[in-house]
Order: sequence, then C-alpha cells, then structure tokens
Amino acid sequence: MPVLGVTGGIATGKSSFTRCFLRCFPAELFDADGCAHDLLANDPDVQQAIYQTFGPAACDPSGKPDRQRLRELVFEDDARRRLLEAILHPVIRARWSARADEANRAGSWLLVDLPLLFETQAEARFDRIIVVACSADTQQRRLREKRGLSSELAEKILRAQLDLGTKTKLAHHVIWNDSTPSCLERQAGLLADWLRGNR
Repeated sequence: MPVLGVTGGIATGKSSFTRCFLRCFPAELFDADGCAHDLLANDPDVQQAIYQTFGPAACDPSGKPDRQRLRELVFEDDARRRLLEAILHPVIRARWSARADEANRAGSWLLVDLPLLFETQAEARFDRIIVVACSADTQQRRLREKRGLSSELAEKILRAQLDLGTKTKLAHHVIWNDSTPSCLERQAGLLADWLRGNR
C-alpha cells in the first residue's frame, strides 16, 4: 500500500485536512510536528542537545526547551534554525521512516504529515505527495489571528519555508484550503475516492 505524504506551508490547514481525510480513508498517521513536540518535552538526549546548543535562553526555569522562546530564537537567525533542524530532523526522519517500512511490510496505508517534506528532500520515500495550500493573505491572517504571531515573526517563518507555488508544482495532489470546512472535507473525500480506485 502507498505511503502518502502531506505537506504545505505553516497555517495552510494540513492538520485540518488530515483530520478530514482520516475520517473517510483507512490510514495510520505519523504527525511530524507532534513528534517534534514530544521530543522537546520528553526526550532527554534532545533536551540536552537543545540546552548545549542554545543555552538557557531557549529553556524554561527547569532547563527544558521552551517552544515559544526557541521558535523566536531560531527564526531570528537562519544559522540557529539550521542547528535546531540538525538536532530534530534526523530523529523525526528515523521514526517516520521506520513507520513507513512497517506499513509496507503490513500492506497498510500510512499518512505522514511532514511540513518540511520537500525541504528535507524526502520525496523519494513517498508514493503520493499531497500539498495543502491557500493564498498568502489567508496564511498570514491565520498566523496572526489563530496563532497570535506578530506580523514580523510570521513573515520570518514563511520566508524559511519553500514557497507554496513551488510545492504545488512538485505535488501529485493539491488541496486548496482557502474556503469553508465543508469544502475542505469535500476535497478530502474526492481524494480518498481517487486513491481507492487507483491503489
């Protein structure tokens, strides 16, 4: 069974699409963002590497990584962002790759929600790649209103990612999430039907 990759840009609605899709399609899910959060909260090796690399400015009073402080630090400086990626990405890749191998052996579907799929050159591991996209205005508005980010920080995060136009050209399927939840759900259902008919 195919391994499906879901990607896009920050605040394009990947998680919302994934929830819709999994309601109508029998796949297991690997959430890379969730894995990153788990590593920062619970993995002693990752926590130590963060502290050694970024110091107490990136940590809470107990010495554990503080996600908000860390995000502000790394998006102020591309070199710092690359240092963080060098800590997290190999561990995350190893975990989803192991799940993909298991899915292939079991003959089951796996959906990998991987925001930096193209940025980490992971395309070859996926049978189909789905890009969830929206307009730049919608993306920036969601970052400000739903995530409470300043316009400046939102712009820095967007600049750090491969632009959506390029991602949509590289995708097998594009979900356009600039409208209503029901429209997103309809697109998820259409894709699920297509995959069933073309497995």
